[in-house]
Amino acid sequence: MNTLTLLLSYANMPLHLAVFATTPLELLSFLLSVATVWFNIRQSHWGWLFAIISSATYGLVFFGSRLYGDMGLQLVFIAVSIFGWYQWLHGDDSHDKLPVTSLDARGRWTAAAAWLGGFAVLAWFLKTYTDTDVPNSDGFLTAGSLVGQLLLSRKKIENWHVWIIVDILYVGLYLHKNLILTALLYLVFVGMAIIGLRAWSGDADTGNRRLAL
Repeated sequence: MNTLTLLLSYANMPLHLAVFATTPLELLSFLLSVATVWFNIRQSHWGWLFAIISSATYGLVFFGSRLYGDMGLQLVFIAVSIFGWYQWLHGDDSHDKLPVTSLDARGRWTAAAAWLGGFAVLAWFLKTYTDTDVPNSDGFLTAGSLVGQLLLSRKKIENWHVWIIVDILYVGLYLHKNLILTALLYLVFVGMAIIGLRAWSGDADTGNRRLAL
């Protein structure tokens, strides 16, 4: 048994917290993800570092639960997080920190079309090439998460609308897969996304005068 396999075996050992069971790896991913969203609400670019680390750890969690769409999504999240980190620091036309803005009507329709198109492609792929038992749910939420992450990387307020929808639906999916701690995490995410929406809307209304960390 090599070192990586040994570490993964320890990371996936049963861990009982109160009335539900989890693993050290899922617990670590939970904490990193909460930190990520908290930094995002604060518009701190350090949130992208936590996003990269939590995506890597959650990729391993989802692999063990046969949520292959979500596992692949974590790899995309890592790439988008690197892009988003740069965008938040140097992303506007003057290469200054990116301000909070909203999509116009065309942008909203484009985001919706991208979500539906991504769902169709991912659901077909998961049905055809994997043994997942939830291809439609996994594909729909994976596509929505990609749209939300891309909007977040450009500091579009609408990213929070997407995350509220996605996070509510993910609670049900993770309960179905017996990922109780992750389901709780996404319930927390719903509340944090509502807070994020209100905070970013206030910043946009005041011309982004609040300082980011």
